[in-house]
Amino acid sequence: MSACVYSMRKTMPCTVYSKLKRLFELGCLYSGQILSFTKIIGQLQDAGNTTTLANYLKLLSDCRLLGGLEKYAGNVIRQRSSSPKFQVYNNALLTSQDDETYSAAIVNPKLWGRLVESSVGAHLLNHSVSERYNLYYWREGNNEVDFILEKGDKVIGLEVKSGASADNTGMGIFNEKFHPNKMLLVGTRGIPYEEFLKINPKELF
Repeated sequence: MSACVYSMRKTMPCTVYSKLKRLFELGCLYSGQILSFTKIIGQLQDAGNTTTLANYLKLLSDCRLLGGLEKYAGNVIRQRSSSPKFQVYNNALLTSQDDETYSAAIVNPKLWGRLVESSVGAHLLNHSVSERYNLYYWREGNNEVDFILEKGDKVIGLEVKSGASADNTGMGIFNEKFHPNKMLLVGTRGIPYEEFLKINPKELF
């Protein structure tokens, strides 16, 4: 990773590298969240246009630093035009920007939920490269499924829950709309996330 970043820093103009760096920092902070490029432009001064930001994000993903998951829709054009769901390849890139200790984070449901979902996402994203499956998210209105895995003609919907409740209407709606091969729950009332992180996702297909 460091070699890739060093290479970019040596070959890119300073202004371009600075914009790339700001996108990286913001994307890590929002790991596990969906954020449109339009909103990002509003937070990054002189960031360029949405196409430029998409190219920067691809560079960061090629370096295995920060990815941008596309929305699963069964339609390639719609996937490419969707807002990205930011996902770090290593959860340390998210926690390094937070001053919270482990003991404080684990009793903070919102923060802990973000950390758990991002860690599962990092696990899935890293293996998607070596195991050659596609990784998406799905959202329709307020209904969402955290991760969609696609390999060949097989599709798996996966939701991450870390709180007391495992209810999620999005899973049922996604199941009715796309008829995936599997719908999996990780965390509350599902596969313990500690165990899931030891599984090679290819075993799920």
